[in-house]
Amino acid sequence: MEEYTFLRTLADSWGLLAMFLFFLGVVIWVFLPGRGKAHEESKTIPFRHEDAPAPDDEEDSAQREEARK
Repeated sequence: MEEYTFLRTLADSWGLLAMFLFFLGVVIWVFLPGRGKAHEESKTIPFRHEDAPAPDDEEDSAQREEARK
């Protein structure tokens, strides 16, 4: 039973600290100033093209244009 008590105490204290630090890291990563373009692209995904999926990049869109001709 001693091992269970030790693991329970470890999970209660260090596990909570690890999860909180992970959460804090994710929140900081999301709100970094350089992430604005990624958020802008992500929020407009549903509205890009109504009849066809949006191209991933300029090279891909050029290939699709050539394939349509």
